[in-house]
Amino acid sequence: MATALMTLREARLGFGEKELFRGVSLAVQPGDRIALLGRNGSGKSTLLKVMAGRIEADGGDRFIKPGARAAYLAQDLPRVPGLTVAGYIAEGLEEGDVAADDYRVRRLLDAVSLDGGTELLTLSGGESRRAAIARALIGEPDLLFLDEPTNHLDLPTIEWLEGELARSRAATVIVSHDRAFLARLTRRTYWLEDGTLRVNEAGFNTFEAWSEKLREEEAQSLARLAKEIEVEERWLARGVTARRRRNQGRLRRLHDLRRERQERTRSDKAAALDLETGKASGALVIEATDLVKRFKRDGETTTIVDGFSTRIMRGDRVGVIGPNGAGKTTLLRLLLGEIAPDSGTVRHGTRLEIVHIDQRRDQLDPEATLWESLAPGGGDSVMVHGRPIHVVAYLKQFLFQEAQARSPVRSLSGGEKNRLLLAILLARPCNLLVLDEPTNDLDLETLELLEEQLADFDGTVLIVSHDRAFLDRTVSSLIAVEGEGEIAEYVGGYEDYQRERSRTARREPAGRKAAAAGSPPAEKGQKAPARRSGLSYKDKREYEGLPARIAALEAEIARQEKALADPTLYGRDPDRFHKLAGALDAARAELAAAEERWLELEILKDELQGS
Repeated sequence: MATALMTLREARLGFGEKELFRGVSLAVQPGDRIALLGRNGSGKSTLLKVMAGRIEADGGDRFIKPGARAAYLAQDLPRVPGLTVAGYIAEGLEEGDVAADDYRVRRLLDAVSLDGGTELLTLSGGESRRAAIARALIGEPDLLFLDEPTNHLDLPTIEWLEGELARSRAATVIVSHDRAFLARLTRRTYWLEDGTLRVNEAGFNTFEAWSEKLREEEAQSLARLAKEIEVEERWLARGVTARRRRNQGRLRRLHDLRRERQERTRSDKAAALDLETGKASGALVIEATDLVKRFKRDGETTTIVDGFSTRIMRGDRVGVIGPNGAGKTTLLRLLLGEIAPDSGTVRHGTRLEIVHIDQRRDQLDPEATLWESLAPGGGDSVMVHGRPIHVVAYLKQFLFQEAQARSPVRSLSGGEKNRLLLAILLARPCNLLVLDEPTNDLDLETLELLEEQLADFDGTVLIVSHDRAFLDRTVSSLIAVEGEGEIAEYVGGYEDYQRERSRTARREPAGRKAAAAGSPPAEKGQKAPARRSGLSYKDKREYEGLPARIAALEAEIARQEKALADPTLYGRDPDRFHKLAGALDAARAELAAAEERWLELEILKDELQGS
């Protein structure tokens, strides 16, 4: 077997009273592709830094093969005034590589779409990440340690990075929440759980089945442990004679068993995400027609949206994808009515209750405590689904410790800030949930729980994301923002989008050839069928009258709901209560039918006008 490039033996590390890991022994061999997994706060990023030699463990040994070159993907760039992007990337080269400096730097600058003369301090989050990736790759290392490499990257850059790593000969250790990225690249899995490292000699694709098997084995072990505790407690109930050393030993064993059980069950909690659906919206949620949006910058006009139309219905799950800077967030803000289009219209349906989770976490005050963030008006409880829950109890549902309740938001990690924002916003009732990069910094278990909640959510969902696996599991259609105003819609998730794009690319040359040749002439004597240019007189009258009918039904429903909200009504007049309840159900059914009929006629009108 080849000499390992890097080994750890019995490594341990803790901060204060908290022990992150202990007894960690591992070896990274040439050609290894390793996924390093763990919950937020489990210590996986710290272990990666120990492996990379960025920090020292409290105990144990680390060995790196003499002459082996290692590179670590930094989360934060150096704040050096005057340092350019090209200069920063070139710092990743080993001495003696001077002859190749210029070519390698230019090649990587082009690959990550950065201007080498730009000052490093001026870069955005996504640009900083691309610069850090270029610096890590430029020296062609033997060992590559990557901490959340896909954060803030768009899909084209993620796919480029996958290709670079797939071709690289470097042994690679990856910490990431991007399941598609891990599935494509990894061939071994390290799982850090409760300070212990578990190893699976297979890639991330097998993690779910493997971890489930481990949990089943752990459950069986806990059941045996519980039985031992039961036996010891029965013995304890008969009394302990202090003078008998054997009895004291059994008492100590009972305490040890209890402590072991507490430690082994402590991490079995997961974030308790629970979406509350508000009142049902109208059948139509958002309708956009011929949207155009342009921005002027430095005397040049950039087209973000050029003639885009869409119709989003109640219950739709729509993903929005595209390169960074193409206009995804602008399109989202247009659809939500936060900014006005240059031309075109956006119409919202009725009874919309919107919750918007943005990627910048602007809703969080860094100086406020977690308690104040959940209960800004004071008090010790937060309203969830119409009932009060103590702030600390609610925080614990999202895996926060009681001691963190009075800590400022700025003390949280990226993943913890995302969890706190989810805790705040998911407590609010809504029927239109808007998620802008919701997967950033979330661990795998929280991601899966969020996916389950979205599947059970009765409302409408709009998701902007670069996470391909998340999109495949949550959306039924995609809006692809391609840049320069070009936007297209596709049915299905990201894999369906890729397949359709491939088919379109193959059909396009033949389509252009047919168009150039012209349409075949009609057969002699054949009369072209007559085409309607609009709705029939009857349908037009019905179409024009439906908005007023819908408004009247909505007003009637509001009156009935207000009457039924009287808590004394049933006791005073049960017959009236039942009559109102029946009338309310009938009005709601009539409203739904009217909305559906209006939509049918709207679609028919559009089709006839288009033909």
